[in-house]
Amino acid sequence: MIHRSHFLKIIRSVLAHNPICALLGPRQCGKTTLARQLAKRKSSHYFDLETAIGRARLANPDLTLGPLKGLVIIDEIQRQPELFTALRPLADRPRTPAKFLILGSAAPSLIRGASESLAGRVGFVDLSPFDLSEIDAPKEQTLWRRGGFPRSFLARSEALSFNWRQDFIRTFLEHDIPQLGIRIPADTLRRFWLMIAHYHAQIWNGAELARALGTSEHSVRNYLDLLTGTFLLRQLPPWFENLGKRQNKAPKVYVRDSGLLHALLSLQSQTDLDGHPKYGASWEGFALEQVLSVTGAAQAFCWGTHAGAELDLLLFIRGKRYGIEFKTTAAPEMTKSLHIALADLKLDQAWIVYPGAESYRIHERVEAISLQAIVKSLTRFAR
Repeated sequence: MIHRSHFLKIIRSVLAHNPICALLGPRQCGKTTLARQLAKRKSSHYFDLETAIGRARLANPDLTLGPLKGLVIIDEIQRQPELFTALRPLADRPRTPAKFLILGSAAPSLIRGASESLAGRVGFVDLSPFDLSEIDAPKEQTLWRRGGFPRSFLARSEALSFNWRQDFIRTFLEHDIPQLGIRIPADTLRRFWLMIAHYHAQIWNGAELARALGTSEHSVRNYLDLLTGTFLLRQLPPWFENLGKRQNKAPKVYVRDSGLLHALLSLQSQTDLDGHPKYGASWEGFALEQVLSVTGAAQAFCWGTHAGAELDLLLFIRGKRYGIEFKTTAAPEMTKSLHIALADLKLDQAWIVYPGAESYRIHERVEAISLQAIVKSLTRFAR
């Protein structure tokens, strides 16, 4: 059991200033566990829309929720989208007799009417699987290999962890997606997800994926947005400005959890990962997610030119520009591409993040640094 006190503190803060807190994240990342821990400390009422009885209890939400006081928790709210409209008048009552904690496994953009119904009444908390700040430092490689989903990371063996992830993928495709009212064949979405795993950390090329799947670019774009909206893929948007150069204007795409990436690629052990062509891309995606868990993704971009210069991650923090490259080499050195990024983007500071333990300066504005160290540094910058 890993206690996620940081997120409990954030949720309490959001509820102190808003009548509704939306706790969003992928399935099985620990939302229900956090909600139940929060409910232990105050009068609460819990509704689980995964169950038939939970949905039946909220068939008439005005009658059920109206008299309640204290904390009201509604789990998997995307199962009944009409509840977003029902919560609006309850949130607007004077002196707010009840606070609402709603848990969801899909972004509001996927749930019709969600954003409009609760605008100005809800604060959002994004919950990810475990990250580096929540585990012991020596377990970094385990986190990379297994990913951060609690049941995968805490499994008693590599085989149990891998099997859980395989089951998660199957359940998500065959059970969770249809519950959102989306009618995409599970085999089609599985093929697309597997293709994304092979294109992990690359620039989005919808035409190529559409040809491979035998469908339209519009369809594969919808698949991409669906898996992004359910917190399983990340689209890192491109940054471009007037530089007099042709720049990439498509996002880079990642499988957000490294453990799911490895399950899609059938990589069960560290030996399997070490010898795989996606080893470097896997490290990039894992390290990227750890950095964004600290900085947030709102001001995070990728950058590249058609001539080949690129920067894995461009961050804007407190008016300054920071660049990050992710490398798996044992002793990173300065590259031509990073020289170009420093000059063109006018970076204040850049880092090359690698799996080693030592940090050392390789340029007046560039440092080679471990993942643990960059996360600590950016935590200070982002405050």
